[in-house]
Amino acid sequence: MEGSTASDMASEKPNPSHHSTGAVQMRVKNANSHHDRLSQSKSMILSENVKVPEPVSRHRRNHSQHNLTLADIVSTQDHTVVEKEGYLLKARIADGGKKLRKNWSTSWVVLTARKMEFYKESKQPALANLKPGYKPECVDLCGARIEWTSEKSSRKNVFQITTVSGNEFLLQSDIDFLILDWFHAIKNAIDRLPKEQSCTSRNLEFKLRRSSSIELLNSLDTESKEPKPEHRKSLIFRLNYSASDTNDRNRVKSRLKKFISRRPSLKTLQEKGLIKDQIFGSHLHLVCEHEKSTVPQFVRLCIKTVERRGLDVDGIYRVSGNLATIQKLRFVVNQEEKLNLDDSQWEDIHVVTGALKMFFRELPEPLFPYCFFEQFVEAIKIQDNATRIKSIRTLVKKLPRPNYETMKILFEHLKKIAAKESVNLMSTQSLGIVFGPTLLRPEKETGNMAVHMLYQNQIVELMLSEYSKIFGSEED
Repeated sequence: MEGSTASDMASEKPNPSHHSTGAVQMRVKNANSHHDRLSQSKSMILSENVKVPEPVSRHRRNHSQHNLTLADIVSTQDHTVVEKEGYLLKARIADGGKKLRKNWSTSWVVLTARKMEFYKESKQPALANLKPGYKPECVDLCGARIEWTSEKSSRKNVFQITTVSGNEFLLQSDIDFLILDWFHAIKNAIDRLPKEQSCTSRNLEFKLRRSSSIELLNSLDTESKEPKPEHRKSLIFRLNYSASDTNDRNRVKSRLKKFISRRPSLKTLQEKGLIKDQIFGSHLHLVCEHEKSTVPQFVRLCIKTVERRGLDVDGIYRVSGNLATIQKLRFVVNQEEKLNLDDSQWEDIHVVTGALKMFFRELPEPLFPYCFFEQFVEAIKIQDNATRIKSIRTLVKKLPRPNYETMKILFEHLKKIAAKESVNLMSTQSLGIVFGPTLLRPEKETGNMAVHMLYQNQIVELMLSEYSKIFGSEED
């Protein structure tokens, strides 16, 4: 037994070569098993003929919030490109249809393809100083309207922007070519955008993209639900209240109609002296008829005051006076028959000149009547100087007498201003730029406003330069 045991032990004695062969076989087997596992999984190396399946996303937000096309991205980027920027005077006069008090302020205006932004100062240098929560005032131009206006402000070169949401803005600049450039840039941006109906549908489409179908159905379902029993009592109360409120409104309307029908007419109130005739904003011939003259007394008084203490003032008629003081003078002129422009409150001569310009600007029909505008424009286009002067003279002689007499005394006064050009720096060209748009304008503004403004200035300049030939007697 010991022998067998020894032989068995001898047979079980490890053989180095056998051990190494077994180890190699184990490694090969392990390698083969590892290869088998790899062969059972998908290969990470793709052949040319294998098509990669696109991953299917099952999250609903992947189909709604991220469903943006390349055109949408490009369009969004285009709307952020700055088309124009610069300083303008801005006043917001309505918010959502509700009228606001007009308050002018200087703003840095940034125009993009779809909107306008108003900053308190220049955008680029101010970025470092803006507070984290600061947002500029923004105007959506989609469906907006833009038009020139002279009724909303006494300033010149004012145009109004009205948005779809009922917001209204006034923009103004004293520099003619600058405000014209802004007007056309904004108008072009509005014309490129879709109209109001398209804007509304586009906003609805965007909201539908951002909301899931379940949320949309829930909102529709909520709207269609009937009121719960516990809320029916309050609903009936509201209906009864609204019915009684409607009756009260109808009663008030009927009383107002009776009151208005029994009110005395404007003519009756004027005859009794309760309402006085207005000077500003009235037709020129009505003012002259009321005063029984051919030239308004206020015009004569302003001209006399300026010639006494304003001929040598630098920038006379070009420099603007204090608007609040000018409005105060306007109120005094409309309410009182006697006016003393030598009073200390009117000591600033620019207030007097500003009030005179405002008087001509607020005439319902300008000093050069609307029916004569195109005729004056055609006359100024004539190349021959003598023929041009003769045509202007013929038109001036055809004007109504109040217009002719007022024009004659005004241009005689402006000729005296131009004679002092070396002191006050106001040439005939400068006076033409100031008074051209004020004295003559078309009844309806058209697209060639810049051309009209050029002719307006040239007409006034020619009439000042050739005053004696145009307003003189036939023998002259």
